[in-house]
Amino acid sequence: MSDDLHALQRRLAEFAAARDWQQYHTPKNLAAALSVEAAELVEIFQWLTPEESSTVMSDPEAAGRVEDEVADVLAYLLQFCEALGIDALTALAAKIERNEARFPPVRRARPDRPRGSEGRGGE
Repeated sequence: MSDDLHALQRRLAEFAAARDWQQYHTPKNLAAALSVEAAELVEIFQWLTPEESSTVMSDPEAAGRVEDEVADVLAYLLQFCEALGIDALTALAAKIERNEARFPPVRRARPDRPRGSEGRGGE
């Protein structure tokens, strides 16, 4: 795991320990908290149009809310990984590799050919 991410994970663990919260930081509770925080992030975007959602960070108040919820999601994810001994970056790299094998790049049609004609012996 990167040094920065590991340092944040240690800081979160120290924060929880100083408040005697580790007893509550079970995988089940952390997974539930992560879900709640992710839902709070979704709530910000719930009724926005796609265009509005793309510009949400231009509103300082909304941007602050988004950043706070992203921080909450990341904090609970890191604490969840700590509780189960998961290296988040290693897990992500492995998942990307599996997805690259499962979902090969899409061949694009040449601009001079209609879409869908690539596999019909025309090349």
